[in-house]
Amino acid sequence: MKIDLHCHTKYSYDAGSDIEKIIIQGKKMGIDGIAITDHGNTNGWNEALELGKKHNFLIVLGEEIKTTKGDILGLFLKEQIDGHKKDPLFVMEEIKKQNGVVVIPHPFHNGEGFRDDIKKYLDIIDAIEVFNARKPFSNPDKKALQFAKNNNTGMTAGSDSHYHKGVGYAYTEANVKNLEEFKSAIINKKTRVFGRKAPVYHIITPFLAKMKIIS
Repeated sequence: MKIDLHCHTKYSYDAGSDIEKIIIQGKKMGIDGIAITDHGNTNGWNEALELGKKHNFLIVLGEEIKTTKGDILGLFLKEQIDGHKKDPLFVMEEIKKQNGVVVIPHPFHNGEGFRDDIKKYLDIIDAIEVFNARKPFSNPDKKALQFAKNNNTGMTAGSDSHYHKGVGYAYTEANVKNLEEFKSAIINKKTRVFGRKAPVYHIITPFLAKMKIIS
């Protein structure tokens, strides 16, 4: 099973694609599902679940939450977490209360990296995003991969797409039959990560889509 675990829809302030376009693109890229991880909201969840059924495409419910020390991905959530600009540990604990999965995305990328010692949170973190397809530089990904190996954390990869044509450039794979097993594979460190960098122009395409210059 191949799932892109970091995707943004038009419900993120800095993204511009309809969910159906995202799902169709994911199928074209040969993946089985995506995680909806919009910034600070879950507005696209119900729509994504309905369209996932329509297209026979798996949907992981998630959220990317901005804390005082950087972003945190909550995956396999049941409801929105109001963690904006709050302490990372508070947000991680809220994710765990929902039996969700805690992932640190793009931890070492300049500008959007995690601004604290990740080792302080190893008891509660489930995984590190070790490949981010939207960020153009590879060295931060290599650093994240080495960190995950050195500290025995789970590993994920995602496109971090903010425009539908960026979906599927990176994904997390596990030899499982359903999403519950996929979740367990992340927690039990039985995932594999694959990816390549998305074209650099996808850095600006979300803004063009938001402005209705492209669709």
